[in-house]
Amino acid sequence: MKHSLKFALASICVLALAACSSGSPSGGADNSADAQGSLEQITVGVIPIVDTAPIWLGDAKGFFADEGLDLEIETATGGSAIVPGIQSGSYDFAFSNLISVMVANDKGLDMKFVANGISTTGDGTSDVGSVLVKGNSKISSPKDLAGKKVSVNNLSNIGDTTIKSIVEEDGGDPGSIEFVEVPFPDAPAALENGIVDAAWILEPFQSSALDAGAKMLSANFAEFDPELDVAGYFTSAQYAQENPEVAQKFTRAMNKSLDYAQQNPDEVRDIVGTYTKISEEVRAEMVLPRFRADFNREAVQKLGDAAQSYGTLSKPVDLEKLLP
Repeated sequence: MKHSLKFALASICVLALAACSSGSPSGGADNSADAQGSLEQITVGVIPIVDTAPIWLGDAKGFFADEGLDLEIETATGGSAIVPGIQSGSYDFAFSNLISVMVANDKGLDMKFVANGISTTGDGTSDVGSVLVKGNSKISSPKDLAGKKVSVNNLSNIGDTTIKSIVEEDGGDPGSIEFVEVPFPDAPAALENGIVDAAWILEPFQSSALDAGAKMLSANFAEFDPELDVAGYFTSAQYAQENPEVAQKFTRAMNKSLDYAQQNPDEVRDIVGTYTKISEEVRAEMVLPRFRADFNREAVQKLGDAAQSYGTLSKPVDLEKLLP
């Protein structure tokens, strides 16, 4: 996933949903404004995908209301609106993959993560996304992708950065790969029809492609680093400085939401059905990401170094400015 300020999330696949918003949470303890006093409304921009399940779940469970926050969740049909939405003040917080925010900072926009979002499962045989090839493909290892055509949902982002790294580590020439942009929903067909030699596909489309006969070549996130954090929630450095208490409340509620989601995968699958069109059958089968509160700083640094080495970033990542 990558740039010219396109900022599509890594993770992550956009479903064809119209933009909508979610009001105050319900459920759990008595979280009404009358019970807790006036709640402070904040707007959070997300893409309606599996990865953002914890914030929807935490909203429903009242974790944000417990902190005195009234969430207005606004969904974007693409990542291109996420960073500009923070920059313009349309969103107080938003969800994006790490490299998109790294690139924003590299261009001088000064963004900062306040909470983690998703991490790789760390399992090289079962992750939230992978590079797939046709069942009868002669491509058998990452180095074989050299000289081949590989689809990613956006160029110069977290997809091709991690793929280049694992190809180079396997002894192949990452510079010889022809990356082409193909939206995740269209990638299985592009692979099946021979438009590309390999396709990087995330859930839920990964499970569908595998069921249709594709085979996994590489779980690129897990193979890049089994502790890789993929995406998170961020805001502008200015907003964080001017609203430190709100940022801290959001972080606490988001961390609680991530922990709850990790411990309750069935509820994650259920809540995904309330804001996406993913069927119950597909939700039951798809691989869920790991949800955890803490960033793995070494893995984030490794990702930033790789992005710089392949020309996505012009300078080293400053983790002190990027991470909480």
